[in-house]
Parts: sequence; C-alpha cells; structure tokens
Amino acid sequence: MDSYRPIMIVTGANSGMGLATTIALAKQGCRVIMACRSPERGERALQEAIQQSSSRHIELMRCDLGSLDSVREFADTFKAKYTHLDALINNAGVFALKRQVTEDGFEIQLGVNHLGHFLLTELLLDSLIHAMQGRIVVVSSGAHKVGSIYWEDPFFTKGYSFWKGYAQSKLANILFTKELARRLKGTRVTVNCVHPGAVATSLGVDRNTGFGKSVLAFLSLFFLTPEEGMQTALYLATSEDMRGISGEYFYKKKIASVSAKAQDPELARSLWIWSEQQVGK
Repeated sequence: MDSYRPIMIVTGANSGMGLATTIALAKQGCRVIMACRSPERGERALQEAIQQSSSRHIELMRCDLGSLDSVREFADTFKAKYTHLDALINNAGVFALKRQVTEDGFEIQLGVNHLGHFLLTELLLDSLIHAMQGRIVVVSSGAHKVGSIYWEDPFFTKGYSFWKGYAQSKLANILFTKELARRLKGTRVTVNCVHPGAVATSLGVDRNTGFGKSVLAFLSLFFLTPEEGMQTALYLATSEDMRGISGEYFYKKKIASVSAKAQDPELARSLWIWSEQQVGK
C-alpha cells in the first residue's frame, strides 16, 4: 500500500453509506474522491472524513447525478487529473415520496439511481481499464425483486408510485451490472452489485420540506447503521477474493439470487440501448 495508493470514487459520499465507505477506504490507505451533489454538505462531510480517518488523501469533487452536464464535467475533471481509476462505487441513491424530475426531465429515482450512474460509468470506463484491476460496485436493493421496467411510461408521467419507481430503478441497477459485465469480458475490469440490507439513510427525506424525517427516525431503530450496511460494498471494492468475479449480486459478502427479470439478458440489452439514447451516448 505504501508504493501504490488505489484511487477510488464514491458517489453520494456526503452522508450515510457513502461517507462511511469513504472513511473506511481512507483508513485502508486509498485516495478517495468524494463525488457529492452539494458543495456545502460535501465540504462538511470531507472534514468529517479527514478527521475520522486521519487521512489527507481525500478530496471533494462536485457531481450532481441528476444533471448529465454535471456528470460529464465531473468525469472530465477527474480524467484531467488522474490517469486511472481503481474502483468506482456507485452508491448515491434517492427514494422520492413525491414525483420529482431531474434537470434533464427524468423521473428522479430512475434518473439518479440508474441513468446518472450509467453515464458516469460509461465516461470513466477508460480510466478503469487503465487500472491494474478496475472494479465497479453498484449499490442496488432487494426492492428489485418487485421491480419492472415500465417501458410504456418509465418516468411515471401518468401516475406516480414512489415504490414502483424505486423498485424499477433498483432492477435497472442489476440489469446494468449484468449487461456491463458481459461487455467487459476480456478486460481486467469487473462489475458487481450489492444489496446492503435495510440501512438507515436519508433516502426518503424530502430535501426541501423535511417530509419523511419522522418515519425515518422510527424505522432507523430497526435498520443497520451505514457502517454495517457498507461492509459488502467495501468488500467488493477491495478484497482480493473478488478478483475476476463479475456480473454478480451480493448480500452479506456472498452471491445472492436475483429475480427472473434481473436475469433476463434481452431485458438487460434493451435497457442498455434505451439508456444510451436517454443520456445521449
């Protein structure tokens, strides 16, 4: 570790599992780039991460996954500074109780949880390929098992269901992982996804009104802490045991089963093509 300091990007690193993952990686001697939407919250999280990890090898870069322009700007900034990327941890996620749209007009759960990360990963693939063994970790959820891809209205313009929207985005995470793993065969880059368990985060809190905070406070009594929830993502990003394993879904550091839809290669290919059209790739 003294001669080689792995470079890691963590999205949504300003709180919850993202911040816990950042601190854990920094403690292991990695250089961590915290990709955060809000510069103010990101700066506070950066100082906390430095304090808790006793590492100065942490930096903050703005990346709003709800803006394709912001994602492109982040990727350009990273690539101008670094020649390679050892791991991309696609951790950021939203759970919107009320319908919201991204800057580009996407329903926010599919827009941030899937499309923003889809574009970010695509733009950073060359950097990952240039690493000794690049890794992509996608944070999904057990909610994918009740998810479908609603081709007729993926952005729920005709009637919003936060649960359907969230489950769709989490199914999209796994389909993306499966198809990307297929496309990366023959390279040193691997991609896997993870169900972190039921973790107490601020996913369901409306940032403007605070709606959902009381529900979150109650549910957090039964949930894992962010430090507990991020353990499998950390394992996927750093463990030697994961070398060469790709296209799998993990829970508690073990390969777990996914829904029939999540295993459908045609659905995965169709979603990939649709996603490229949406992000303009």
